[in-house]
Amino acid sequence: MNMHIKPISIDDRQRINDFIKSRWFSTEMVVGGEIVDMTKLEGFIAYENEEIVGLATYRIKDSECEIMSLDSLKENQGIGTALLNKIIEEAINKKCTKIKLVTTNDNINAIRFYQKRGFDMVRIHNNAVDVARKLKPSIPLLGDFGIPIKHEIEFEMNLDK
Repeated sequence: MNMHIKPISIDDRQRINDFIKSRWFSTEMVVGGEIVDMTKLEGFIAYENEEIVGLATYRIKDSECEIMSLDSLKENQGIGTALLNKIIEEAINKKCTKIKLVTTNDNINAIRFYQKRGFDMVRIHNNAVDVARKLKPSIPLLGDFGIPIKHEIEFEMNLDK
């Protein structure tokens, strides 16, 4: 696979916003009861022959890097891992002490992916998605494998080694 990864730039923004909408139904994400404007996030894009095949977005607050989204259009080809490694590298360069992220209870692929790459499940926010739906009604009731989407699961990787 002929993939290259580059940081999001102003030139890519419209294509990225369209990509985010196609994957997430809008450019707003609700995490922990907060609406996040994904058009303002930093991140990395994976391209293959000038087509976007993956995107990862994050934000850094204080000494914590929070992964906001990670999408790969081709499973099991190393795209997600390559994007995650770029974020880890960036977090280390910016002197972050941890990387965290939140996913929903139905997202079995993400739960598996992050645990295999050294992230620990640290918190479950029961029924948090009910609150999120009040802010973003487009969140579906059922997710992957017909699992009801109810809870937010928080993962962390400590960088203080």
